Amino acid sequence: LRFDEKVRVVVFKSEVKGVFCAGADLKERTQMDDAEVGHFVKRLRNLMDEIAALPVPTIAAIDGYALGGGLELALACDLRVAASSAKMGLIETTRGLLPGAGGTQRLPRCVGIGLAKELIFTGRQIDGQQAFSMGLVNHTVPQNNEGDAAYQRALTLAKEILPQAPFAVKMGKLAINRGMEV
Repeated sequence: LRFDEKVRVVVFKSEVKGVFCAGADLKERTQMDDAEVGHFVKRLRNLMDEIAALPVPTIAAIDGYALGGGLELALACDLRVAASSAKMGLIETTRGLLPGAGGTQRLPRCVGIGLAKELIFTGRQIDGQQAFSMGLVNHTVPQNNEGDAAYQRALTLAKEILPQAPFAVKMGKLAINRGMEV
């Protein structure tokens, strides 16, 4: 995707109804030794960094659960759209873990330090409306019968981006991303 000039916007969605991404398989993780866990977390962090670094806008369409690494995936995207019924949270602390794929950096940039600490410390899950009110998602929509309301809204948002000058959009993303790291 990074090098395909025809790609102008990437929308991340799930094919599983009611779930955007439920995060890592913790049962599988318990079978790993420390070295394997370290390698797994490093690969996951690298994946999220690669998604964040895509030169085109990325949109997460959250039509269901986005927990742990699932929310970290959504946070790696430029824009987020959620169904009001979606459930989101960096729930790792409820499992004795820490968000390891960039959530501790990206969540505070989205919602502010105090709120990010509260959400991470408590492991609280929030719905799409709460996520919208705190600035975690750009848009929230009522879920439809097909279970893809966020995806449909994400497509509408993508269609708003498509007519804009591709180079200007890419440079705008780059300037914002680099400025946020200063």
